[in-house]
Formats: sequence, C-alpha cells, structure tokens
Amino acid sequence: MLLVVTYSTAARTGLRNLCRRHEETVARRFGRAALLDGTVYAAFLALRLRESHGGDVQIERTEPFNEFVALDDSVREAASAYANRDAKATPYAAFAAGTDHPDPDSMRGDEL
Repeated sequence: MLLVVTYSTAARTGLRNLCRRHEETVARRFGRAALLDGTVYAAFLALRLRESHGGDVQIERTEPFNEFVALDDSVREAASAYANRDAKATPYAAFAAGTDHPDPDSMRGDEL
C-alpha cells in the first residue's frame, strides 16, 4: 500500500480530486492523507500528484501491521487486559506494576 500525505492546500485539493476520480484505487482517506492500494497505477497517480506539487506531497510505502507476527503474546494480552480494566483512570505503568504484563519503559526501547 502507499500512504500519500499532503502539506499544502493545493496538494490537499489535488489529493481530494485524485481520490474522487479514482475511488477504486483508494483504500482509505484521512483528509490530508490517503492510503492507496499497492498497484503500479496507484504509484503512478501518487507520483503524478508529487510532480504537480513537489515537496508538498510525501509518498511512503506501507505494509499492514500483523500483530500476531510482530508482537509477543504478552503485549497483546496486556493491551486487552488494560482496555478491560476496572478502574479506567489507572495509568498503564501502575496497572502493570507487580504483574506479568510488560513494563512500559521496556516496551518503549524495543523495536518492532
């Protein structure tokens, strides 16, 4: 997939027009950004937009996030347990203290 991000009003207008004219290529719109499918045609459209607006258009190639491949079970279980906690005001660090859930500081330093 391609993530196209715009940084000017004119580029946003161009992206909006691209999305309207080529709906079959657009996976998702986010206002000033859009996620296009991973086809050569989508790359052509994104490059055409960048040629028109230069540095006001950023294009990044992305891949879907598969939590079952990228993360340990403990992180998924901690996210689920924290989302379903009784005291909603409890910060994660306090929630995880004294449990088997991963420490937030250790997670911050670990690359995916």
